[in-house]
Amino acid sequence: MIQRTLFNQIRNQIFKGKTIMISGPRQSGKTTLLEMLAETLPEPCLMLNCDEPDIRKELTDATSTRLNSRFAKSRIVMIDEAQRVKNIGLTLKLIHDKIPAVQLIVTGSSSLELTGATGEPLTGRKIEFRLLPLSTEELINHTDGITEERLLNTRLVFGMYPDAVTQTADARRTLKNLTESYLYKDVFSFQDIRKPEMIETLLEAIALQTGNEVSYTELASLVGIDQITIRRYIDLLEKSFVVFRLRALARNVRTEIRKTRKIYFYDTGIRNAILNNFSDPSLRSDKGALWENFLVSERMKFLNNHQLDRKQYFWRTAQQQEIDYIEEQDGKLFAWEFKWQEGARYKIPMTFTKGYPEALSGRIDRLNYMEFLTLSNIEDV
Repeated sequence: MIQRTLFNQIRNQIFKGKTIMISGPRQSGKTTLLEMLAETLPEPCLMLNCDEPDIRKELTDATSTRLNSRFAKSRIVMIDEAQRVKNIGLTLKLIHDKIPAVQLIVTGSSSLELTGATGEPLTGRKIEFRLLPLSTEELINHTDGITEERLLNTRLVFGMYPDAVTQTADARRTLKNLTESYLYKDVFSFQDIRKPEMIETLLEAIALQTGNEVSYTELASLVGIDQITIRRYIDLLEKSFVVFRLRALARNVRTEIRKTRKIYFYDTGIRNAILNNFSDPSLRSDKGALWENFLVSERMKFLNNHQLDRKQYFWRTAQQQEIDYIEEQDGKLFAWEFKWQEGARYKIPMTFTKGYPEALSGRIDRLNYMEFLTLSNIEDV
């Protein structure tokens, strides 16, 4: 088993008076994490899988009397795939309020329906964690840094979903299965998506624009639907942990671009499966975009796994001056340029240094990317 960074953080919240919510994309390892927790906790755990029809029926619109009869003798109750239960938020609230001795640990396949179902009922009663695909730090801790450096191209191509990492011979099939049906199941099942093929066309267009500012107007033209629908689909895909947006930094320079976004995939393997391109990075024309997506998504995972509240940006001016990635820590900005070529020269635009004279800067390439993906203090990178 690959130890997850969130494991100890979640374990430390046991019996602290909060319902523990774990959300994340399908196949990211939530059920495995529950099983690992159950093996190490001091008291027996009652595990309920909401993929089972009888479990769903039991938890749907349950009364406090029925819940008390079912759970009063349990100390830890784990509810997996909770989003499949209608009105699950009210059921969890009843358990939390009426059976306070029970520690609830709940997982859901995406924030799309899980947050919507539990947001209001569990206000002030929950602590939330987000379990994403494996991170570079987790794999280094499982093997070692030298091994992960050797496997860098494999990680870029097949990504970090647990099955793709642990069953490399079937990684291509795993990713194709995810992208052809499973990963978007929440979007299609719980939202009014009348033309699912539009989602697939949209994702391919986004994948081709990785590293560039995304124009909703251009995407609408490419996909053949209006901008309002494009924005809605992207929002759904973000809530389902397929893609995420990075906004532009714009504070001090008159020519800064303010309203645009870049869109990245949470996992480069998913991006490659959408493009049906599993070629080695050295042979690809999009290796720069692939490298950038990998670095931004892996840094985002690191911040998420360590519960670090940092703001993340890119920067660009109307004159096409740009910086790939900016992170803000305690009011201090650090700007990074990403280079695939080892030792490649870089220069931070003078417009940026004049506008943000206190900002630090650096270059990330294949020689030093490990530090970028495993250190919390930006000044140490």
